[in-house]
Amino acid sequence: MTSNSTAKSPLSGKLRRVLALLAREEGASVAELIEATGWLPHTAPAALSGLRKKGYAITKPKVDDVTRYRITVDA
Repeated sequence: MTSNSTAKSPLSGKLRRVLALLAREEGASVAELIEATGWLPHTAPAALSGLRKKGYAITKPKVDDVTRYRITVDA
C-alpha cells in the first residue's frame, strides 16, 4: 500500500529565481518578477502570497513610489 507524502514539494525553478530576487538587498518589484519569470501580471502577487503561506516573511517597502518585496531573515 502506498502512503501519501506530507512533505512539502520542492520549489520550482521559477520560484527559486523569485526567492533569489527577493533575497537581494534591494528586493524586487512585481515588474521585475514578471520579467524574470515570464508570468502574467496577476501571477507574481499570487506567488508572493503562496511564499508567505509557506512561511517566508516578506516585507514590502515603497521606494520611489514603487513597491519592492524582500524576504526578511531573522538573525
